Amino acid sequence: MHTDDQIAQAVDKGLPDDQAARIQADIARVQELAYYGFKGRVYEVFQDELLLETESILKGMIRDGSLGRLAMERFNERGITFWIHPEDLAALRADAAARDEILIDMQVSALKKFRTNALINKEWNPNHKGPRGASCLRSYFIGTCIWEFRRAYLSWAQARVKWAELHALRDFAEEAPGGGGGILSLLQAPGYLAEPEAIVLTNNFEDILAEQTPQTQAVISLTVHGLTDTEIADTMKITNGAVRTCKTRFRKTLYQAARERRIWIPAQLHTTAKTPHDKQQAGAA
Repeated sequence: MHTDDQIAQAVDKGLPDDQAARIQADIARVQELAYYGFKGRVYEVFQDELLLETESILKGMIRDGSLGRLAMERFNERGITFWIHPEDLAALRADAAARDEILIDMQVSALKKFRTNALINKEWNPNHKGPRGASCLRSYFIGTCIWEFRRAYLSWAQARVKWAELHALRDFAEEAPGGGGGILSLLQAPGYLAEPEAIVLTNNFEDILAEQTPQTQAVISLTVHGLTDTEIADTMKITNGAVRTCKTRFRKTLYQAARERRIWIPAQLHTTAKTPHDKQQAGAA
């Protein structure tokens, strides 16, 4: 389905009246706004209504990933590389605050372009005769938001990476809290050996962790420092499920590394509930 068709479909689901009725109402509204020069109190009221009517639609599209998917299609069709990391998609599904952050950033810039392009420059054409016909102002605005999503997403994602990097332990020789001898002492300390992440390290452990995403690095680092899943989720502003996913992926990575003889995992540190595949992994370790 074409991008414009998917936008129109989302708008049709989110608004009570039909497309033709919306377009006729929009024609009259634009004439009124033009009389006031697309500014002042009348325009502010219109802008607030536009945001209110499209907010739930945009939030739903961010949550289910359709907005990001449409943005990737649009940019990649034009030769502009755009890709969304699966961990970010999971975060946007689970975290309302993250969705709001991207939504607000996207809306602010989209409103400016919408006013200039759609209204002042008259790029919105209610008499468009193309195969998909004309679109209403809500559809046009959502289309503008899709163009702005890439910038808003990248800004949000880069901030997440920077935050995670600050919380990732990159110096494994640094002294541990309480005066210990670094991360190795932490892992060998009482209370840590019950955790699957409590691995007897070789020099390769640092390399293995460095190969993971910044979010996974941060989760494992905070786990090593004794934080619970809930504490990690609160600290990193992600869900408990995202924390568990990072741990599970890293555990699988460690077992793979053990099979490749990159690290050694003592038998007492293997997970207790072993499937046949887990037993094979343990044997490889």
